[in-house]
Amino acid sequence: MRQRAAITAKTLRTDRWWFAPLITVIGLGAWVTYATVRVFMHDFYWVEDYHYLTPFYSPCVTETCVPEAAHFGRVLPGWWIIPDAALTLPFLLLFRLTCYYYRKAYYRSFWLSPPACAVPDGHKTYSGETRFPLVGQNLHRYAFYAAVIISLINTWDAVLAFHSPKGFGFGLGNIVLLVNVVMLWAYTLSCHSCRHIAGGRLKHFSKHPVRYRFWTFVSKLNVRHMQLAWITLGTLALTDFYVMALSADWFNDLRFIN
Repeated sequence: MRQRAAITAKTLRTDRWWFAPLITVIGLGAWVTYATVRVFMHDFYWVEDYHYLTPFYSPCVTETCVPEAAHFGRVLPGWWIIPDAALTLPFLLLFRLTCYYYRKAYYRSFWLSPPACAVPDGHKTYSGETRFPLVGQNLHRYAFYAAVIISLINTWDAVLAFHSPKGFGFGLGNIVLLVNVVMLWAYTLSCHSCRHIAGGRLKHFSKHPVRYRFWTFVSKLNVRHMQLAWITLGTLALTDFYVMALSADWFNDLRFIN
C-alpha cells in the first residue's frame, strides 16, 4: 500500500502567489477609504453652474443637501452620520458585496479563503455560504434590481448636467459623467443575475428571439465582469474627484459649448 509523501511545507508554489491578493487588499482598501471619507464630508458634491452632481451623493436626499441638488426632495434629517445618498448607498453596497466577482476577490484577499490555488485555506473549517452572515449573499439577485434603478438615476443626473448659465452646455465634466454612466451600465448588465434573468429559464431560444439577442449581448459583457468591476471603481472615484475639484474651485471645467 502506497503512502502519501511526507511534505511539511504549506505550499510548494515558488511563484509570487501572494501578489494578487495583496494588490486586491491595497486596491479595495484604498477605494473604500476614499469613498467613506467623501460620503461623510457633506461638501463639494455639486457644481451649480453646470449641474454636476457626484454619484457618491446621488440622489441627495438629506436636509443638508442644497435644494438645487436634491432632485427627489430632502426627506431625511441632516445628521452628519447619515450619508446624503442614504436611500441608495446601502443597496449599492449590497450589490457590490454580493457580486460574484467581489466575493472571490475579498474571500481570497481579506479572508484568505483560499488565498490562491494550491495554497492552504486560512480557516480550519468551511461552511460555504450557508450560515449568517454569508447566507445573505443570496440577496444579490434582488440587489440587482435596485442597481438598475440607481443606474437610471445616475443617467438622469448625466442628462441634467448638459446645462450652463446660458442654457445648453457641454464640457469635460459631461464626458466624465457620461463615461462613468456607460461603465456603470456595462458592469450592472454584465452581472450574472442579469444574464440569468435574460435567458436562464428559457428552454427554447428560438421562441424568444428578442430575449435571446439580449442574453447574447449580456453574455459578452459577462466575460468582462471582473474588468468592469474594477473599471467602475475607477470611474466612480474619478468622477467624484473631478466634481469635488470643481466645487472646491481647485480648477475650472474645460468647456466646449457655453
